[in-house]
Amino acid sequence: MVADAEQQYEQKHLDKVIDEVKKAQERASKKIKTAQRDIKGINKQIDDIHLNTTTYSGMMDTAMSFRAQQQMLDERQNSWQHAADQLATLQRLEKKPYFARIDFQEKGATKPESVYIGLASFTDKPDHFLVYDWRAPISSVYYEGKLGKVKYQTPVGEQEVDLTLKRQFQIKDGTIVTIFDTDEQVGDQMLLEALGNHSSTKMKSIVTTIQRTQNEIIRDTKDELLFVQGAAGSGKTAAVLQRVAWLLYRYRGNLTSSQVVLFSPNQLFNDYIDQVLPELGEHNMVQMTYFQFANRRVPRLHVQNLEQRFESSQDQASKNAQRLLTSLQYFNATGRYAKHLGHANMRFRNLLFNGKVFLSKDKIKEIYYSFNNNYNLGNRLDGTKEELIKYLNRRVSSEMRKKWVEEKIQNLSKEELDTLFNDQPREFENEEKEYKFLARQIVMQAFTPIKKAIDRNQWLNINGQYLHLLRVTPKLVNLAEYGISDTQWQAFVDEVKDQLRAGNISANGITIYLYLYDLITGKHGQRDIRYVFIDEVQDYDAYQLAYLKYRFPRAKFTLLGDLNQAIFTHENSRSLLQQLGTMFDPEKTKVVQLTKSYRSTKEITDFTRHLLLDGEAIESFARDGELPQVVTTSDEQAGVAAVKNALEKYQGEHDAVAIISKTLADGEQLYHALEKQNIKTTLIRTENQRLVKGPIIVPSYLAKGLEFDAVIVWNANEHQYHGDDERQLLYTICSRAMHALTLVAVGQPTSLIDQVPADEYQRINSK
Repeated sequence: MVADAEQQYEQKHLDKVIDEVKKAQERASKKIKTAQRDIKGINKQIDDIHLNTTTYSGMMDTAMSFRAQQQMLDERQNSWQHAADQLATLQRLEKKPYFARIDFQEKGATKPESVYIGLASFTDKPDHFLVYDWRAPISSVYYEGKLGKVKYQTPVGEQEVDLTLKRQFQIKDGTIVTIFDTDEQVGDQMLLEALGNHSSTKMKSIVTTIQRTQNEIIRDTKDELLFVQGAAGSGKTAAVLQRVAWLLYRYRGNLTSSQVVLFSPNQLFNDYIDQVLPELGEHNMVQMTYFQFANRRVPRLHVQNLEQRFESSQDQASKNAQRLLTSLQYFNATGRYAKHLGHANMRFRNLLFNGKVFLSKDKIKEIYYSFNNNYNLGNRLDGTKEELIKYLNRRVSSEMRKKWVEEKIQNLSKEELDTLFNDQPREFENEEKEYKFLARQIVMQAFTPIKKAIDRNQWLNINGQYLHLLRVTPKLVNLAEYGISDTQWQAFVDEVKDQLRAGNISANGITIYLYLYDLITGKHGQRDIRYVFIDEVQDYDAYQLAYLKYRFPRAKFTLLGDLNQAIFTHENSRSLLQQLGTMFDPEKTKVVQLTKSYRSTKEITDFTRHLLLDGEAIESFARDGELPQVVTTSDEQAGVAAVKNALEKYQGEHDAVAIISKTLADGEQLYHALEKQNIKTTLIRTENQRLVKGPIIVPSYLAKGLEFDAVIVWNANEHQYHGDDERQLLYTICSRAMHALTLVAVGQPTSLIDQVPADEYQRINSK
């Protein structure tokens, strides 16, 4: 804490800054009003421009007037948008202009400087900063280290300053509540204040409490791959969102939010984080789940969704097949297979017209393989397309003489005739020429679906090609290495074939399907995307990650996750780091470990880390709370009563309360049981729902990445959670809790809690 005189000085300084912010708000409001008035006036002038089409020069004058007015309109709209963005930033600054101050002396300077750090930069006159943006190079000094000599990176290289003061403020509605002077990067008091707050349905920015390691993640520029392994609640997702904001600031003018893609675990999570960047004054990047990305490209196939993935049970042979299909070895095998298709085995489809074969697959095959052996797959595809279009054009003339065309012309209505003539002059030398014109138009119109089919590569049989790849897999890889016999593999391929016929494809299969299609068609990915972020990377397999690297060839990757929270990939997640090492240049790869968990109280963190076999590395933050409870009940009715009791207690103390069930079916059953007792909850059935206020019931696979003030784990008994396979799942569920945690078990509680020390939780037997 600081002396009263210092507090008075700082409040006086704050008042002055807020006063300047208000003046700037007035100026921005005036600019908005002026721009709106100008836009209205220009729109009226555009409406008043009379079209002069009688002469060529008149048409040119009219066009020039339109162009000049449009340019003025664009300029004023830009001015309005800029002023509106500026006003939004100023309104945020008015409540809390800054959160820190640093005093430092640069080499060669005669006196120290004071810098105040906030959510955005603010100047009262050119180059006179009252507040520096937290992303500015000098602000890094605040996050980087202790008092004394501190180095920080700038666009022109490394700089060093002597840091003499690091001060933190808690400001509420223009009044300083507390001031801390600290030697640490961010004092524990500041963190305790932030972490003690209640959860909400939206994630908030963490710029006031960024830790040193998080700052390292945020400001990394040199690495092609940044891998962030962090314990549950270690702030990895929040740090990465601040990284996006920092990159957009650092490369302003050269990088836009549309060149940044975030792959998140589910749509529910997208909704949870969608306010973080706008809160920092940036537009949201492209956000999607991996399966949204895949589904967009194959709308006719139904890709296995999260619920189906989570609840599908597999025998050992299917698990072995999955291990093969998700491996980096199989990704490379797919590439080898595709190269071979330039010589043989490409699968084609007949092109149909009026239900009959227009161009047979054998003819298409003949064209495809007629090109020189040096043609790569992309060039071969383009060459085949050109030949198919030429063939289509040649067929127009012969089709014009067909009986159906003559009948069509004879039965044309006036509206159909007008459509066919369009803007064409209707004077023809004779009836024969008019007939030919109409016949050509009719045939061209009828051939439009064939032209579209050619353009969209519908003459390729990608389903057949994918199945052929699976059939010849024993020639590409050694099945025995994955414990698969030829008979088992054949049965697996037959099952995939049946699924495809029904319009379904597995989560593993869709990536192979897309990669094969891209190789065949010569697609080289989206080269404009500069940064790719993948959250919950432990639920991705090596094939998916290799495909994303292929799909975004110019992007730098930031992967974040917790290998202890793998709920879809289990044992594969352990080899993930090793496999990534072969995909990216080790010299340009950085791994950052975040071991301290900030989300939960010390008691909850200690409980959850003991659920893991190697959880000792996870450190808890010193924020005290109540011990987690494990409530054992004799039957389901008593279990529902225990949930009701916990719910009533937590609702009185907390804002965000979640009941997490293992499956959706479990959640639905509990939802109806509570409903019968007039207890209102919201059941989250799909990832497309939004988080709402009030207690929610959510299945485990949709809770990833989210956090709640209090969590009730429904039916954590031995039947539901047993064996090491479900250890990571239970850890993931329990680690969603910030302040309070209760596990309710109907019957024998899960033995996964046996290794938690008895004094780290409270056992309650409820009848």
